[in-house]
Amino acid sequence: MGSARVVFVDDEPRVCSVVAKTLERADLNVLCFHNACECLSYLASESCDLLITDVRMPEKSGIDLLLEVKERLPWLPVLLVTGYGDVPLAVRAMKAGAADFIEKPLERDTFLLAVQSLLTEGSKKSALEKCSLTQTELKVLFLLFDGKSNREIGVELHRSPRTVEVHRRHVMQKMNASNIVELLRRAVEMGLLQSNPH
Repeated sequence: MGSARVVFVDDEPRVCSVVAKTLERADLNVLCFHNACECLSYLASESCDLLITDVRMPEKSGIDLLLEVKERLPWLPVLLVTGYGDVPLAVRAMKAGAADFIEKPLERDTFLLAVQSLLTEGSKKSALEKCSLTQTELKVLFLLFDGKSNREIGVELHRSPRTVEVHRRHVMQKMNASNIVELLRRAVEMGLLQSNPH
């Protein structure tokens, strides 16, 4: 990982400071910006190996930044930092080309692992590809990513909330995920989002 250049964008100076120290200890060159426009100006003339951006920022959001970067530098991996309530937003970001997303508050080891994995472009597809979801389980998965509750999913699929809960449990087990964030990451790794008609 050594000497790779990482650009981090967050409108909170304290967050930038903590993240910069964490990444520098991992032997990375880090440059922080407090808004998307400064970052875009920098990327117009300089290169970096990984862009990490917060989703919620004034003026231009992390999603806006992602879309512009993907247009100008389609090869640059972008890691999004998002609040736990932003799962539908994160799904949109993945479809727009984000390489991964990580939940706030940032947990040091998880964060470094995500950064390392994107920098080394490790092949993440493995046994996950062998998991076989039924059509109903796939529908439940996509509706979960739309931010719907078990009750709302039940209404849409004409199933009781209890039946939806059983399907949801099967989805989590088959995808080897213990929460919605892991579930989204697994779905991205398997290319499931690309096939989601939503």
